[in-house]
Amino acid sequence: MLATKLAFCTVYHPQKDGLAERMIQTLEHMHRRFCAYGMEYKDHEGYTHDWVTILPAVQLAYNTTKDFHEMWERDCNTAAKCIAKAKEYNKQSWEKSHMEPDFKEGTNKNAVEVKLTEEFSRKHPVFLVSLGKPYFQTEDDKFPSRKKNSTPPGIVEMKDSAGPVKKIINARKIRLNGKDQRQYLVRFKNQKADTDKWLA
Repeated sequence: MLATKLAFCTVYHPQKDGLAERMIQTLEHMHRRFCAYGMEYKDHEGYTHDWVTILPAVQLAYNTTKDFHEMWERDCNTAAKCIAKAKEYNKQSWEKSHMEPDFKEGTNKNAVEVKLTEEFSRKHPVFLVSLGKPYFQTEDDKFPSRKKNSTPPGIVEMKDSAGPVKKIINARKIRLNGKDQRQYLVRFKNQKADTDKWLA
């Protein structure tokens, strides 16, 4: 019905298409060549009998020939090809669950870039917005040609104090020559309240 023919095959009476028998003959011929030449362990006639150790090399040599490719329509899986396949598999597995970060030039809304002075030039100029404070222009910035007073009126330096200090009444923080400076309202010993002065 299927137009098939039953053919029995034994070692000594092959009745098939001869493909397997041809392959066996080729392998036997290769074994003879390998066993006869170039091996380390030989008997007194120059032949070797440790043919079992040659089997992996013979198998690899046969599987990498053109006949193997024509018969099975595929190439032999060598170590180099297995490594390449493993790399490609690992690459695809990694790329499925991981994405490269998208870096954009500049700063985002959570960071601000500031212009640092020379003394801080080695620091990175980008800071968090929460660390920044608004800048208000001072009189010196508005009018740079004006003569700057080293000491505001009514402020007495500590070296000009009128004797030993009895107690500190108040404290304040002012900006002097572009720098924050803390000053104290002090009362001198054996003096009245009208002699209280701000000292730096």
